[in-house]
Amino acid sequence: MSTSTAAGRKPGTGAAKQPAGAPGGGKRPGRGKLGGSKYSQKQLWFGALAWVIAIVFVLPYIEMAITALRPKDELTSDGYVPSKFEWANFVDVWDKSTLGDNLKVSLLVAGMSTLLVLVVSLPAAYYTARKRFRGRGVFLLLVLVTQMFQPTSLLVGLYREFYILDLLDSYWALVLVNGAFNLAFSVWILTAYFSAIPVELEEAAMIDGASRLGALRRVTLPLAMPGIVTAVIFTFIAAWNEFTVALVLVTTPDKQPLTVGINSFLGAYRVEWQYLFAGSVVAIVPVVILFAYIEKHVVSGLTAGSVK
Repeated sequence: MSTSTAAGRKPGTGAAKQPAGAPGGGKRPGRGKLGGSKYSQKQLWFGALAWVIAIVFVLPYIEMAITALRPKDELTSDGYVPSKFEWANFVDVWDKSTLGDNLKVSLLVAGMSTLLVLVVSLPAAYYTARKRFRGRGVFLLLVLVTQMFQPTSLLVGLYREFYILDLLDSYWALVLVNGAFNLAFSVWILTAYFSAIPVELEEAAMIDGASRLGALRRVTLPLAMPGIVTAVIFTFIAAWNEFTVALVLVTTPDKQPLTVGINSFLGAYRVEWQYLFAGSVVAIVPVVILFAYIEKHVVSGLTAGSVK
């Protein structure tokens, strides 16, 4: 009977047609409305909008880089792209000015200010988060209020104070000012991060034989790494961009930070635009490198130290 049935089939028909709801039948999975695209139309629109916003934000930096490479005779031309790129502008701005010394001063001041802020704010924030001492709320309020003061409003007092201490025209004046005015934010944000970490994790580490300092170093600090990174970025950029206090307290050209050094290209009767923008490109490179290096530690710090 099986022979007659097989003989009665039409050649080329193959297996019986499966219903649409059966496994392997019906429409193929993974094919949407856009002809097999794995992205929906809404996702594509949001992606396109994100690209447009990114281009709008990047355009000023592209214009800055192009202007830094323009020849001197094409600075006022209408063309967006110059006829040739004058790479010698970066060499000239490095050789004919104190830009190299200014860059070293900015790196030194921003780095030491950030280190000073971390050394002071980490123990202060940890103690404030773990101990419920009398006046804790008032202390945190005062920390927040001091963040509202601007160094510009205190320039006269700062100048007189550093004059008495014989610290005018020195790196230490800038380090102390930048560290003092960024300390409040660091204490505030680190207190919030330390408070969010359960104290039971430290107690468990101490039961396993770790000391208080060991539990802080191996458990608490890795978990608070996102807050530490935020404090580092905020302090470094604030110290890097500081202009007014540095302009008043430091007068020697090769001791001034980069923000003040770039200002020297703005003359009373002429502006060296190509050198000004070349110096601006040099000024943003360390910040970009800092973000590229430190960004990966933000996500890894969320879970590091939570398990043994």
